[in-house]
Amino acid sequence: MRRCLMIGLALIALCGTSTLALARPPTVMTSPGYDRRLQESRSQLGGSPVVTPAPVAKPKRVKKKRAD
Repeated sequence: MRRCLMIGLALIALCGTSTLALARPPTVMTSPGYDRRLQESRSQLGGSPVVTPAPVAKPKRVKKKRAD
């Protein structure tokens, strides 16, 4: 009885994970119209410089001296 239960649970788990692996959001597919508009808008912005934030330096760790 216990062996049948374990086999059944294993089959359910296997089927459940295989169906989840095929699930995709509908936005995964590419759209030729969107890609064309995106390229056009980027070509219009071609002459403008890209603004990137300056890198932030991490503070250095300082070991505290013991007062003896």
